[in-house]
Amino acid sequence: MIRNLTFQVLLAGLLGLALGYFFGSVTGAPAVVDQGIIFLKESFLAVLRMLIGPLIFFSLLNGITSLGSIVKLKTLGGATIGYYFFTTSVATSLGLLAVFFIQPWTDHPPLENVESISNSALLLQPGDGSLFGVFGSLASQAFTNPVAAIANLNILGIVTNAVLFGLAATIVLPEESIFFEFVRNCNLLISKILGWVILLLPIGIFAILFEFSAQTISGDMDGGALVFQLLDFSGLVVGLTLFHGLIVLPLIAWLAVSMSPFELFRKISRPLIVAFSTSSSSSTLPVSIRTAEEDLSIDTRVSSFVLPLGATINMDGTALFEALAAVFLAYLYGVE
Repeated sequence: MIRNLTFQVLLAGLLGLALGYFFGSVTGAPAVVDQGIIFLKESFLAVLRMLIGPLIFFSLLNGITSLGSIVKLKTLGGATIGYYFFTTSVATSLGLLAVFFIQPWTDHPPLENVESISNSALLLQPGDGSLFGVFGSLASQAFTNPVAAIANLNILGIVTNAVLFGLAATIVLPEESIFFEFVRNCNLLISKILGWVILLLPIGIFAILFEFSAQTISGDMDGGALVFQLLDFSGLVVGLTLFHGLIVLPLIAWLAVSMSPFELFRKISRPLIVAFSTSSSSSTLPVSIRTAEEDLSIDTRVSSFVLPLGATINMDGTALFEALAAVFLAYLYGVE
């Protein structure tokens, strides 16, 4: 069933790209086809978004309460945070080393009329007390009503509330408390619904890639000129991201659990396809949790704690890109 579904997702993705290319470059899709594709895509993403909030809250809450003690929570939490910090640091260092060694700006002279650009850039400079403003904004997102956080898909708020509720329940309530049974049952219900949604993956991936391919070929997507103007920089970002994802992270998995890269990618193919199609770690989370538990045989207590937390704070690609962009933009603006 798992391999069959993975094959269906791959086939649907390729079919979506091919048909999107055909309609975008040759005939142009009839209105009914465009409307149907948009309906399928939006419906699929809406179902995923519907599950994200409750899934993160109850899976993380279940993961914390299932550990049974603060000592176990400290051990798993410390290892998780340490791993995320390590991979993010590796990604940042990789980006900085590459940008200084390869120097993608050599084919691009610094921007002219720096004075006017600098005046415009003043709008982006932080003012007095801006650091407190940043922390205040984060605090307002983190410490919010749990129902509002789930309704508004405030991931930071959902994670914060789940952690606080989990810690409080673990400390205060006895092990036989009905609250823990309620959390486990809610998590099981969401997992069952998630299983139904995963069966719709081929349809959702087909619609997303059809629209992407058709819009790209027909020239409806903005930003293409900018990508071509900064081709060296874009190529470096993509190349390093692929290196980090295809070499560094599989190497860590091989060293940690002796799993070959081929076996790893075979087992996580579905989350990868969804991630590339939606460009959203949150939208990929439901599929990632299901894959971790079914294909990788990871304990539910671990997957339900580690993955929702990682979808919020583990942003290796963002760290790599921002390290590259900071140095590259500094050169273009003439900053020594």
